[in-house]
Amino acid sequence: MAEKLRIDFISDVVCPWCVIGLRSLAISLDRVGADAEFHLQPFELNPDMAPEGENVTEHVARKYGSSAERSQGVRQAIKDHGAALGFTFNYSPESRIWNTFDAHRLLHWAEIEGKVLALKEALFAANFSEGRNVSDHAVLSEVAQSVGLDGARALEILSTDAFARDVREAEMAWRQNGIQAVPSVLINQRWLIQGGQPPEVFEDALRRILNGTATAA
Repeated sequence: MAEKLRIDFISDVVCPWCVIGLRSLAISLDRVGADAEFHLQPFELNPDMAPEGENVTEHVARKYGSSAERSQGVRQAIKDHGAALGFTFNYSPESRIWNTFDAHRLLHWAEIEGKVLALKEALFAANFSEGRNVSDHAVLSEVAQSVGLDGARALEILSTDAFARDVREAEMAWRQNGIQAVPSVLINQRWLIQGGQPPEVFEDALRRILNGTATAA
């Protein structure tokens, strides 16, 4: 029987390269015929983001010093990568970036319920394809219900501090272990691949891990 891989996928809901990385990883796993156990790990790109969020263009200019022209070029590249992987990025001048702590709390619950990958994909779509506010509790509940989770239970969780400690501790642990950017993909708790890589990069790494020729850890 082929080895079952453990994959820790460290990412944020508002990270476009995380969408690309997760889609590419899924394709590569299918190509090599590998069975994987996913653990989606929390990481907040902007843990101090205000509840009202921030305009994406203004945020990128403030945080990274990027011009509007450069930001537009990067967003077009992201759209092209997404389209090649079957995902639609819809950016507009009004696109906003949101606080994602509550989304991570809901993902923690979804992992317990066995629906974390479905919820992650649905949150990516809600944020990037539909332009919805993924910090809004009503939106989060609706997205949870759309993948078969209990919407009322989701609202109950979001109205309390349920799983807040779990998320904070996980975030801190990953940062203390050197994770400073996402997506970061840790395979079998040993091999680390970073960035929104194309399927070919993940496929090559997976084949080497599975046949025992991978050397860097």
